[in-house]
Amino acid sequence: MELRHLRYLLAVAEHGNFTRAAEDLHISQPTLSQQIKQLERTLGVQLLDRTGRTVRLTDAGAVYTDHARRALRDLAVAERAVHDVQDLSRGHLRLGVTPTFTAYLIGPLAAELHTRHPGVDLTLVEMAQERIEAGLLADDLDLGIAFAGSHLPGITATPLFTETLSLVTGAHHSRTPPEPLPVRALADRQLALLSGDFATRGHIDAYLTDHRVTPRIAVEADSIQALTEIVRRTGLATVLPDAITHDHPHLTPVALAPPLPARSVTLLQREGAYRSAASRAFAQLTHDLVGTRRSTRPHRQGCPPS
Repeated sequence: MELRHLRYLLAVAEHGNFTRAAEDLHISQPTLSQQIKQLERTLGVQLLDRTGRTVRLTDAGAVYTDHARRALRDLAVAERAVHDVQDLSRGHLRLGVTPTFTAYLIGPLAAELHTRHPGVDLTLVEMAQERIEAGLLADDLDLGIAFAGSHLPGITATPLFTETLSLVTGAHHSRTPPEPLPVRALADRQLALLSGDFATRGHIDAYLTDHRVTPRIAVEADSIQALTEIVRRTGLATVLPDAITHDHPHLTPVALAPPLPARSVTLLQREGAYRSAASRAFAQLTHDLVGTRRSTRPHRQGCPPS
């Protein structure tokens, strides 16, 4: 038995058809069929049920493919470990982030990674936190950036920084920061908020529910850039992390009373996973960059440090 037998079997199981599997593998259908039969003879069991309109796994085939997938995944990890270059002249990092962070954190992190280690390639995926954790457990990701909270078993979280949020309006030109706004005043405001796909929206909704305030949601957006443009050009207000409004002089943060609860941002990884030189370097530069930004960021009027 060779590794190609496992890949061939998994391809047939995925497509449920020898023809499509052969096309995907770039081999002829007779060759594929012969290789699968050879694997079945070696194991002494039938792995595929060929009697229906589609090819299906037998009970033995289902058990075997489950182990085959894990074996190939472990071999891929071993291959990355073998080819990992400790001096970081080359490497590859797979990073998953929740959507909010692409607006203010990922740009500086990617730039710093490229500056320090130009030979390291970065694959960046934006997704919900539960998908990040599932990707880490399946070894589809090396690291994730998300919020602290309950995590799937096998996920470890290292604190990075605390994120604060404020109400955000269009720019005003007063030299004095706006007074804190009582949360009950939001009942009379029209808001533009992120959609429910963002963890930030859930955080905002929980805050409003706790204080029994139901504002009118005039706009829901699935892009922070769209949201900032809407607030800039209309009388609508929104709620965003202070780190985002800090970089937008045309937006003004307004503290709420009581304030929105702060959130802890964490670096996620799979417990016991192999840590490549690239992932170790990225974790270090993340801590370095966050610490530098926190210590050097000037305070905008009305905007507490995040």
